[in-house]
Amino acid sequence: MFTGLVEEKGRVVRLADVGDSVRLTVHGPLAVDGAEHGDSISVSGVCLTVVERDGESFTADVMKQTLVMSTLGDLEPGLPVNLERAARVGDRLGGHIVQGHVDGTASVLETEEGDAWRRVRLSLADDLSPLLVDKGSVTLDGVSLTVSGISEPGVEEGWFEVSLIPETLAATTLGDKAPGDRVNVETDVLARHVRRMLALDATAGAHRSGRAS
Repeated sequence: MFTGLVEEKGRVVRLADVGDSVRLTVHGPLAVDGAEHGDSISVSGVCLTVVERDGESFTADVMKQTLVMSTLGDLEPGLPVNLERAARVGDRLGGHIVQGHVDGTASVLETEEGDAWRRVRLSLADDLSPLLVDKGSVTLDGVSLTVSGISEPGVEEGWFEVSLIPETLAATTLGDKAPGDRVNVETDVLARHVRRMLALDATAGAHRSGRAS
């Protein structure tokens, strides 16, 4: 479990193919401070398990499904990543509840600079559209953010927006994103549960109607 408050920008050191998975090594002095084998670290929003630790770096295995679902499949040595250690019981929840289970990716469509912020518009896949709401929470590359704008239902090309303050631009990789770049998206866990419950209720209702007829 994470909060979406990035602790540091790490750097990809090495990627090694292991069958249909990848062994990823990341340099992150703060992230590995106190980390043990089996601990969880969020890497650009993806929850990974530490399998090795060496000085200021850690290694984790990334399975094929994760490579396909997220931007981790695009990583190369030297690229920056957002890092956050798992939250501890009793910590302040400064962001929101983040699982590190990526729902998919979004592409940056456009950006607009303000006096002290940057507005970023991103693509919104049809399957994720029901899970985002204006003023609701979303996680992009492991960063807890608030949806500041979203397209109306039924539009041909869905989109949503977030506004980034200078601290977020400087402390995370989101400050380097430009139109065409992809980011990992995790929707709010509550929204996911509600959608599942509604789907089950609709299915049960259809079964009841079928028996009644």
